[in-house]
Amino acid sequence: MSAAGGRLQDTARHTALALPGTDHGYPFTKHLDVYKVAGKVFLIVTDDPDEQIITVKCEPERARARVHRYASITPGRYLDKRHWISFGPGPGITERLVTDAVEDSYDLAVERLPRRDRPRPR
Repeated sequence: MSAAGGRLQDTARHTALALPGTDHGYPFTKHLDVYKVAGKVFLIVTDDPDEQIITVKCEPERARARVHRYASITPGRYLDKRHWISFGPGPGITERLVTDAVEDSYDLAVERLPRRDRPRPR
């Protein structure tokens, strides 16, 4: 099932909130809903209705492959373009792809935390 606009954002939000230790807020602007684990950002959801995108952390090789494969995935909009990618609605962007990307981003953030700061395994 294709994840268009608001569904893409809703899927990302629901996935992130189901992960252990996740919190979120609007530390930068009212249009950027930022999701963190132990203070580390792993998801940004753009609330602007004209820019329905999400931005996630991604291994550089996987990021390049996804940018190459999907027209609506671009290098990260707000962060390091090697380690972050932004998803917009478009062909091939499914709910499963969004869910996997959010979970992968969370896992990358958790891996970089000291063991004592890591949430319980999911």
